[in-house]
Amino acid sequence: MGFALKHIRQSDVPTPPNKKLRKSYKTNPLPELSLTLESLQTTMPVLTEEISAPPTAASAPSLPSSADLFLQKPSGKFNWVFGIWIAIFHIGAIAAFFFFSWSALIVTAVLWVLGQNVGIAMSYHRQLTHRGFTTPKWLEYFMAICGTLALQGGPLYWVAVHRLHHQNTDRPGDPHSPHDGGWWSHIGWILYGSVHNTDEELLARYAPDLARQPFYRWLSKYHWLPITVVGIVLAIFGGVSWVLWGVFFRVALGLHVTWLVNSATHMWGSKRFATRDDSRNLWWVAILSGGEGWHNNHHAHPVSASHGMAWYEFDFNYLCIRLLGVLGLAKKIKVQGPEGGTARILHG
Repeated sequence: MGFALKHIRQSDVPTPPNKKLRKSYKTNPLPELSLTLESLQTTMPVLTEEISAPPTAASAPSLPSSADLFLQKPSGKFNWVFGIWIAIFHIGAIAAFFFFSWSALIVTAVLWVLGQNVGIAMSYHRQLTHRGFTTPKWLEYFMAICGTLALQGGPLYWVAVHRLHHQNTDRPGDPHSPHDGGWWSHIGWILYGSVHNTDEELLARYAPDLARQPFYRWLSKYHWLPITVVGIVLAIFGGVSWVLWGVFFRVALGLHVTWLVNSATHMWGSKRFATRDDSRNLWWVAILSGGEGWHNNHHAHPVSASHGMAWYEFDFNYLCIRLLGVLGLAKKIKVQGPEGGTARILHG
């Protein structure tokens, strides 16, 4: 199986009428590995917010050489490990409909919030990748463990790939850009891509702050362990129904929700900010993901813990972060509004 690579220029995508596009934020070249955690929060490209006008063809900076990029491209080889596991979980998701129970649905809902909202959105994405807020270390670690329940890899791999995506969004080096085809950006990059979770150089360069911490190295190595324990517990107390719904159906659906953020929100929707990429705000992906679908807002202001920037842009994940702040468990919550400017710091 191959992939038809489709190249789309941002100028080919019409912007919605009667909307004022605001200035985007500049992405600087990635510094070398000699970073401290403090300097990471101000120099890492995905954490830098510097106003810059969109470049013209004459003034646009030249792209780094291929030696400086972890170029994601079709490898020509099918990743059988990922492919087999993805197939198994999809088969289990279909089988779940033949073992429905209300108790299984409740268990699935609880684990969905823990895995997708707390784990992937709040922990992996908004805290570990972009440092949009801080928590006590015990809570940070707990939320990261929740992230493994989504079975989207360990924190080192997830964070490194997402930071790489922000550095090269919709340009050569982006791990999952629709410029290489919609199917590629959704799932093809995992099945046929050249970037893998065993790439030590990728992990060390793009997630050095996590790579220095023994806990995150351990969790990344054994990221499959928490969901295995959860699966055993579900089997003991709820049988096949709980396992099929709470593990297989939930994981399969969660994978596609996360992949839709990679694919759909770079193809369809509206732009509030004139970013130098094809990121879009897509309401139905935002509903499915708890707020991750306000993707143009996020690419314009990546460090903001809030992705919804208008009253009608519901952001469940941010509300959970604010709740932690009210409880005294989240500090230095960075919040950006639609007017741009300097982000507010809540519970600082």
